[in-house]
Amino acid sequence: MSKPMDEDKLAKQAKTLFDDSVDGLDAATLSKLNQGRQRALAELDNARPYGQWSRWVPATGVAAAAVVAVVVWQGTPTETQVPAASTMTDFEILLSEDNLDMIEDLEFYSWVGSAELETNGNVG
Repeated sequence: MSKPMDEDKLAKQAKTLFDDSVDGLDAATLSKLNQGRQRALAELDNARPYGQWSRWVPATGVAAAAVVAVVVWQGTPTETQVPAASTMTDFEILLSEDNLDMIEDLEFYSWVGSAELETNGNVG
């Protein structure tokens, strides 16, 4: 456990020595260091191939991902298919036990079916 204390002590000593060396610099040296720093920053800005546009790349990527997510989430509209009306034949009516009352009115149901065909224009 003495090792972390030694590292902390070494870091404090290094910081103290660095701060003392910077405080001891004269104005001319500080000016030259500042000018060199400014030139390096200017070259870094000029070295960017896309200039100011490069800062918008992450935002553009996020926006594109959001658009793709919305399109995938909504998907393509599907058509709802209405199932065709099932018509029971006379034989099916006779075989079903539930609709015994319908047998009494077979003529009526036959007439309804023919009237429906006439309204649809399917009668020859």
